[in-house]
Amino acid sequence: MPRLLVVDDEPNVLYSLQKCLSSDTLEVVTAKTAHEGIGLVAERLPDAVILDVRLPDMSGLDAYDRIRQIDSRLPVIVITAFAKTETAIEAMRRGAFEYLLKPVDFRRLREVVAKALEVSRLSHVPAVISDEEPEDMAGDRIVGYAPAMQEVYKAIGRVAPQDVTVLIVGESGTGKELVARSIYHYSRRSHAPFLAINCAAIPENLLESELFGHERGAFTGADQRRIGKFEQVSGGTIFLDEIADMSSATQAKVLRLLQEQRFERVGANDTIQTDVRLIAATNKNLAELVEQGTFRQDLFYRLNGFMIQLPPLRERRGDIPLLIDHFLRVFNHELGKNIRSLTPESRRLLEAHHWPGNVRELQSAIKFGMLHATGEVVTPDYLPESCRPAGPTAVPAPIHSPTGGALEVGQYTRQLLNAGEGDVYRLVSAAVDRVVLEEVMRHVKGNQLQAAELLGISRTTLRAKLRAQGLAIEKGLSADAEHAER
Repeated sequence: MPRLLVVDDEPNVLYSLQKCLSSDTLEVVTAKTAHEGIGLVAERLPDAVILDVRLPDMSGLDAYDRIRQIDSRLPVIVITAFAKTETAIEAMRRGAFEYLLKPVDFRRLREVVAKALEVSRLSHVPAVISDEEPEDMAGDRIVGYAPAMQEVYKAIGRVAPQDVTVLIVGESGTGKELVARSIYHYSRRSHAPFLAINCAAIPENLLESELFGHERGAFTGADQRRIGKFEQVSGGTIFLDEIADMSSATQAKVLRLLQEQRFERVGANDTIQTDVRLIAATNKNLAELVEQGTFRQDLFYRLNGFMIQLPPLRERRGDIPLLIDHFLRVFNHELGKNIRSLTPESRRLLEAHHWPGNVRELQSAIKFGMLHATGEVVTPDYLPESCRPAGPTAVPAPIHSPTGGALEVGQYTRQLLNAGEGDVYRLVSAAVDRVVLEEVMRHVKGNQLQAAELLGISRTTLRAKLRAQGLAIEKGLSADAEHAER
């Protein structure tokens, strides 16, 4: 019978997972510390492991390394209530089978465990075929807990250490360069140079020289030899943004570089050997450009070996409150301001906006509002006009009963419909959220740990929802509560 090991320091989590996953066909054993879990890996030889990131005696990632030293083929599923981008990337970079956030979706967990057990079986049971042998503020951050972004983090973790070409696809402003830098940071080339080049920002007749260099006299104005970026950054990583804007001639040279790591400077015959990793990005559909004959098919196939698709902001609206708070912190530090928050109405406006410019547009809107604000709060009047409705009732405030209690959902829905709103479900859901949060927080006297338990969500999610509604988030926090949340 397959055996699953669960390592977590929370008794209720151990009980829940054991109850959920144990069956007549799967044995579940548990451990409360990293050292106990490592010992059970050596003694009981589990077929898969579920490992919490935060353990009392050792980091979960360090425990993961110890486990893989015992059995490098053992699938390890990492879980945590602390959804940090670095953790997702680092776990996947080190080879974790999967990365899941608490509270865990049990149906999803069962699927992942089943896949992990099958991978373990295929890895440990040899296939016999007849008589033949088998064959922080300290830096820029990617912010977002949405499922689509979790997939991006896992993709970064998988591909970063592989030293292969990566194509990042997404609309303008979705953060393609940040993803490229993350891949570089977590790669084996992180000690070497990183260079980002926007192909659309350099005139077509100069881009080839910029990338590959040129010899003196190669063209008018070439009065001396120029070392190109592919030669200059040998051993490092080059990020080519908007690669679809390359000319056919430059595309051909990039293709050869990817195939052979060789090229010639413009106007030269000598071949130069280099060693660069290429990360490319575009906001265009390269497959369509190939059909139109404006982008080389062979280069497209080379670039498309590993693709990361970035979601537009409108498809991960749940991340908007997190992004708002992130940019508030960033610009308070950068501008020397002390803006405490946005009003609930300002937040509703930003959450309702379509964001054609994606995260970059949201970043600009927050900065605009903070620069124009005269107090400590950003009201709708300080936001860019593009984020404000044409009429005063375009985003009505949530309706409460006269006693301040339950939301009149039907009445609020009718008001939104009469106002011509097109995002009714999200607006009503946000209004319901506010009523539920206010009632629960009042019931627990502001204790976030108790509130999160009653709501069945993590405290990270609770804090994000409180910020989104403009509610106080500092009440009820104590050292004991912080410790218990681990």
